Order: sequence, then structure tokens, then C-alpha cells
Amino acid sequence: MSVLDAGPDRAAEDRPTAGELLRFVALGDSLTEGIGDQVGERWRGWAAVLAESLAPEGRTVEFTNLAYSGAQTADLTTRQLPVALSRRPQLAAVLVGGNDTLRGGFDIRRTTLELDATLGELSGHGAVLLTACLPDPGTLLRLPAPLARPLARRMRAVNTVVHALTARHRAVHLHIARLPWCDQRRLLSVDRLHPSAEGHHLIARRFHELLGTAGHPLGPPPAVEPAEPPPGRTADLWWMATRGTRWVAARSTDLLPGLLALAAVEGAARLRGSSGRHDEQMARAAAQALASLG
Repeated sequence: MSVLDAGPDRAAEDRPTAGELLRFVALGDSLTEGIGDQVGERWRGWAAVLAESLAPEGRTVEFTNLAYSGAQTADLTTRQLPVALSRRPQLAAVLVGGNDTLRGGFDIRRTTLELDATLGELSGHGAVLLTACLPDPGTLLRLPAPLARPLARRMRAVNTVVHALTARHRAVHLHIARLPWCDQRRLLSVDRLHPSAEGHHLIARRFHELLGTAGHPLGPPPAVEPAEPPPGRTADLWWMATRGTRWVAARSTDLLPGLLALAAVEGAARLRGSSGRHDEQMARAAAQALASLG
């Protein structure tokens, strides 16, 4: 089995014929882009690792990674989905939602509609879907309670929606949120928000297991650990001081004010003893969003 990296700009005439291919497209944000799993000067990530194990010997996997840092569910519908459909994928990964929870204008109904539209289009064109529920950023970053609780509330709502849409579109689903990120620190990169190379390999292995259980013919599973050694502590710190700092700064104009506002509202709610009511309101909003789909 060989993997052909068919980037978004690869011309159709350069690709092998359809009979030789398993076409795999990945949509999403920085998790699927591969942040935390650096090979040379580029990110690799769990989806690229999985692509290498998707087809038996003698077949070629055409892998297209459309994910990029900061993407929200609306970005998938408007920017990534049209390119994905043009690839005519047989397998499509759609992992998104974490960035939605970090925005001041978070709206679970809009997230639900956008995600349903993306999954519906891909499955309607014959793609087997991969989905996942994600851990909430507050837990990974170990934020104080006034920040962690509202983020966890939002992430629960998104994961509720993802679970329901997984059943609606018959996707293969991985409980990424249940993997031992906080108990096994080595699974997280230096920023504590993205998987390390080992963490990305773990996600790829779990998806491989699920696809095998579902009866899909596959190649050998991904390695337990990456073949190349992880970056040392110095390299991690250098990334955080350069690229990582820019990553945070690029989101601070929207993220930081929103988080501070969330913390203020949550602090006031805790003083009034009404935090539980906010949890109920968010859960109800997710249920209403799903009900609106019919």
C-alpha cells in the first residue's frame, strides 16, 4: 500500500485512476492539521498516520488534508467541504467544534446546523464518515474553575450534538475525550492543548481499530509510537516561543475577551448558586438544536 498526498491544489489528471484508489479526505482544525506532531518542517498528524494504514498491500490511498488551525464548523461548510467533495472521497474525517467553544459568539444551534450540513453532504456522496467527541480545552489546560466550567459546558453541548449526528449519518465514532490525556502527560504536546506525536499515533490506532471492527479492509495498524524520536525539551520550548506564541496571539483578540466575559458570568453565577441552571440551559439548547433538524 502506498499513500499519495493529494493536496488541495493537486491537478485531477495527476492522480491515479479511481479503481486503484482509496480516497481519504480530512476536514477540521489544528487537531487534524497535525499540530504537535512535527516531522521536519511540517505537521503530520493522526490523519496522515491513519492514511498509511488504511489499505491492504497493492492499493493506493489518496490522502487530502484540508484541516487548518482555527477552523470552526462554519469554515468546514464554506471552505473545506467544496474541495472535499471535488475529491469524491470514500472516507472522510470530520473533527471540529473545539474552536467554536472558544469564541465569544458561540451558538450551539449554528454549530449543529453547520456540522449536519457537512456530514450530510459527505455521506450523501457516498463517503464513510469518521467523527469524534473532543476533550474540553479547560481540562487540558487546567484552567481555574471560572474559566474551565463554562468551556466544559460548551464542549459537552458540542459533543452531545456530535454523538447525535454520528448516529444520524452512520459515522464511525471515536471517544477522543475519553483517552487518558491528563493521566499520561506524554500524550500532549508542549502547549497542553494538542496531542504529541505519540498522542496523534494513539488517535490513528483507535480509528484503525474501529474501522477494522466495522469490517473495512485495512493494512497493518499504525505503530504504537512514532518511528522518529519526539522533539526534545529545547525544541518544544523553541516552538512555543516562536510559532506557539503566534498561534495564541492570533486568537487573543477574540478569545481572551470572550474567556474573561465567560469567567465574569460564571463567577457571578457561582455566587448566586445558579451554575447548575446554566448547565441545564446549555443542554436544553443542544437538544433544541438537534430537534430542529427533524
